[in-house]
Amino acid sequence: MRPWMIIAGLTLAGIAAAAGAVLFFLWDTDWRWRPHPIDKDQDSIAQALDTSGWVSPRLTGPKLYIVVYRNCPACVTFEAAELPRLEKADVDTRIVVIARAPQNGQQLATPAERATVAELWINRSWKLFQQWSLAAPGTWTAPGIAPADGDAARTAVVAAGQRMVTDLTHDLADNGVAFDYPMLVWWTRDGRMRACACTDARMWKYVDQELAPP
Repeated sequence: MRPWMIIAGLTLAGIAAAAGAVLFFLWDTDWRWRPHPIDKDQDSIAQALDTSGWVSPRLTGPKLYIVVYRNCPACVTFEAAELPRLEKADVDTRIVVIARAPQNGQQLATPAERATVAELWINRSWKLFQQWSLAAPGTWTAPGIAPADGDAARTAVVAAGQRMVTDLTHDLADNGVAFDYPMLVWWTRDGRMRACACTDARMWKYVDQELAPP
């Protein structure tokens, strides 16, 4: 092989490696954290969220659905850091609290959690959500709230939330989004549907850019 061919091959390999490194850098620092456009199953996703037991401060700006379970670490961190900023920008933060379904025969939600979720879905009290949010993890006893366990109607409400998560998981997967908590779904100011499994704080600035710009 002629020397110039070896040099050309090495040069091309170097260029390809550099390009790959640049692309990985852009993916790792930017692209991987951006929200996903939702192009499929839009009606199904919107209906599931709109008919859920969401609670909100009833603001007049863009709607942002936030699916959480109580004491989810990423959810608690997001709520503390981002809800005041979003609400200041008049974003209607619609919180959908879920009592997670059992796994392998083990309950993931406490009786107090199931009771409170049922109450939120039935009576849609933003004040109750705020009170629950202020309670230290593990200390909430659902004071004055009717139990869900042993009450067929309230148990059905809790189960409806769990089915909603199953449906959303399927529909969002069709759009390349892996469901996780907190799960955010919103519409940009120009009407595009977006979603973010916002488990990492590096994702939040993109939500702010679309919904609560400076």
